[in-house]
Amino acid sequence: MERTTRGRLGAAATVLVAWTIILAVVLGVGWLITHALASSVDPWDNDTARWFADERTPELDRAADVGTFLGETPVGMGVAAVVAAVVSLVKRSIRPAAFFALLVAGIGGFYWVTTTLITRQRPPVRILDPGLVPDHSYPSGHVATAIAVYCGTALLCWWLAPRTRPWVWVLVLVPVFVALSRLYQGAHHVTDVLTSLCYTTAWLAVVAGVLGLRSSAGSRSAGSRSAVVGAPGDGAAEQDDPDRHEHDGQAPGEHRHDPSGSVGRL
Repeated sequence: MERTTRGRLGAAATVLVAWTIILAVVLGVGWLITHALASSVDPWDNDTARWFADERTPELDRAADVGTFLGETPVGMGVAAVVAAVVSLVKRSIRPAAFFALLVAGIGGFYWVTTTLITRQRPPVRILDPGLVPDHSYPSGHVATAIAVYCGTALLCWWLAPRTRPWVWVLVLVPVFVALSRLYQGAHHVTDVLTSLCYTTAWLAVVAGVLGLRSSAGSRSAGSRSAVVGAPGDGAAEQDDPDRHEHDGQAPGEHRHDPSGSVGRL
């Protein structure tokens, strides 16, 4: 019990330290983009935003609406809740639920602290997503949500449901679609999106590593293989039983001649 409690406290400390380090990096990058490197970064970011705006068409507008919808916080949280509940019930483990809970709480904290301390105006183009806070361009909450939810789901499927592996790449592509949609709509600069991609991926790796999802999946597979090997009818069950042979008057492994012409193993 004491060892288990100590392990949990160690895991909690690791998560907290990692979250703090990632947050510090995000804030540092944000400060550089909006202050020290603003004169170098802004022209490139703004030119890229104008290029996306020049490529707009009615069809692409509708596609971008879909991408933005997939990255909305309520949608992402709903998907995460359903996946966490289903996988936890199927695997009879609380780890999938804890995995998504930590992911969601972490990215929510990153976004809230960063947008509170770092202000950055959105691109100088017509923004197709109305109602956005003008100076909350950095970082992209939609991209962070998409990576946490859809890549998190892909990770669970890869480790806990190997048969789904050929399809997990579809989930991995969803955040890319969301990122392009946000750039197309003029909601974020490229550096905003790239920062979200990097810090959310790092947070995903931390949470998965601390919870030991991969090792848990491996131990289950090993347990399943052991159960199969030790099942009745396998090679171990076919070994000679000395007591049985002794009762029959035969030495272990000895064969008895059948008068009918057949030879049987006793």
